[in-house]
Amino acid sequence: MQTVLSGFAKKVLLTAEQQFQSFRTLSSLKANQYFKSSDLEIHECKTNERKVKPEWNDLPFGKSFNDHMLEVNWNIDKGWSKPLIGPIHNLSLHPSAKVLHYAQELFEGMKAFRGVDGKIRIFRPDMNMKRMKTSAERMSLPDFDGNELIECLKKLIKIDVDWVPPYETGASLYIRPTFIGTEAALGVHSSQDALLYIICGPVGSYFKGKTAKPIALLADPKFVRAWPGGVGDKKVGANYSSTLALQNVAEDKGCQQVLWLFGDDHQLTEVGAMNLFVFLINEKGEKELVTPPIKSGLILPGVTRI
Repeated sequence: MQTVLSGFAKKVLLTAEQQFQSFRTLSSLKANQYFKSSDLEIHECKTNERKVKPEWNDLPFGKSFNDHMLEVNWNIDKGWSKPLIGPIHNLSLHPSAKVLHYAQELFEGMKAFRGVDGKIRIFRPDMNMKRMKTSAERMSLPDFDGNELIECLKKLIKIDVDWVPPYETGASLYIRPTFIGTEAALGVHSSQDALLYIICGPVGSYFKGKTAKPIALLADPKFVRAWPGGVGDKKVGANYSSTLALQNVAEDKGCQQVLWLFGDDHQLTEVGAMNLFVFLINEKGEKELVTPPIKSGLILPGVTRI
């Protein structure tokens, strides 16, 4: 679809994609185009408000959270606010907030590890930021500087450094950046208000058990996780909620995960919420390690891919 814009001298035809990019450009040119880590405000918890740490050797996934969180608000007229680190708290949203009705949101999953030398390292945060910015563009949420967000994250981890599990436990600090449309208004259009926040918490393995064990997969070609032109290659919540019913079916059948197929030829795409690879011996007797290509747009690009 094309739209005609009348100018003083000539008419300019814009494709739908160009219109989309123009909207993002105009929005980003407002005040405070990007937030900066140098403007970060920090309000730490009082000592008596800090929580008791969980047992490092018995950590469930996603049940424990640090004392602090990072928040940055955005408004279409005011731009980005100053980033703020403060005590973790419940969010207050109007019942008509865009995120609650039209799923205008995205998130990321990152980890920080304490090394044998005691130093804390975040695994490939630049790749998470690149993916997050791509998701934000598709979700029509405002642009931001990924490097500045990483710097804010480093300060958040430093404040809650005692929440990073010791090296010998094999546990890590899970980091969950989240970006939501918060405008209080019904109607399907881009939110004029947004909130970017990060929460963290110590985690053990996502899968139960201390050792890797073979698992059974349910493959049902009647269901697909993603399709061409969709958002399968973006990390948005709707990609996950729509898989839960089939995951329940898989568990009822004694399977641990779903192998997602696509097309009449049943192409392998993802397993559960993960990229996959296959080790095989080809027709020439050669050993190969193969993984489905991400250029199809059906697969979320994993940060562990080489």
